[in-house]
Amino acid sequence: MEIRTQSLTRYILPLREGGSLPALAEADDGFRYVVKFRGAGHGYKALIAELTGGLVAKSLGFKVPELVFLDIDHRFGITEGDEEIQDLLRSSEGLNLGLHFLDRAMTMDPSVNRVDELTASKIVWLDAFLANVDRTRLNTNMLIWNRELWLIDHGASLYFHHSWRNLDNAPLDPFPYIRTHALLPQASRIEEADSLLRQAITPRTLSHIVDLIPEAWLADEPEIMSPSEKREAYRDFFTRRLANSSIFVNRIIDERKRLDL
Repeated sequence: MEIRTQSLTRYILPLREGGSLPALAEADDGFRYVVKFRGAGHGYKALIAELTGGLVAKSLGFKVPELVFLDIDHRFGITEGDEEIQDLLRSSEGLNLGLHFLDRAMTMDPSVNRVDELTASKIVWLDAFLANVDRTRLNTNMLIWNRELWLIDHGASLYFHHSWRNLDNAPLDPFPYIRTHALLPQASRIEEADSLLRQAITPRTLSHIVDLIPEAWLADEPEIMSPSEKREAYRDFFTRRLANSSIFVNRIIDERKRLDL
């Protein structure tokens, strides 16, 4: 599992979704990417969540657009007239993150695009594992591309790292926000999904994913934790959460009972 690094060469247009101002841009490999900028919103933490969440999803067999490190130098986007975007680009010089652009993909609508119960259960399990609060009916962060289901945008995962408090308890969080998940009503095979997915990923794979986080992305807030301490905190979260998946699986089962299905 390796991540390519490319340089951005052309800013195409902003994708004005929420406050993070991602953009469609072209890199020196000739491909277009949805770029997540380190100078936006939650900065490095959103990129770390996007990177690790996407790689965990891919390791579990889900379709995820290729993740690529994208370098921005001081000349990139100099013709962009929007002052807010110029400020964003200047504060994002260095290594950012991109997802391969799925041209003509359509947003997945759970009321129209039916998902089988095992697939739905696996996606609900994934998002509970990642503590991803952003896969709701209002914003599914799922696409239909080439008649297949693709998962995108994991930047709202790992919400524990926004405060770095209660690190010992973070892996044991039952994740009550799963009640808002778009696919919770279809997730009737969650115990089967738990058994399958726990066998599909190992602590070694999770550790390798954490090792792929760029050192520079861990260097902010030195007064709270060092980069090596943060890396170990992520490693501990993933490995202990996997070992204790029954905690969030039981919460999923309880939330489904409240739906009175």
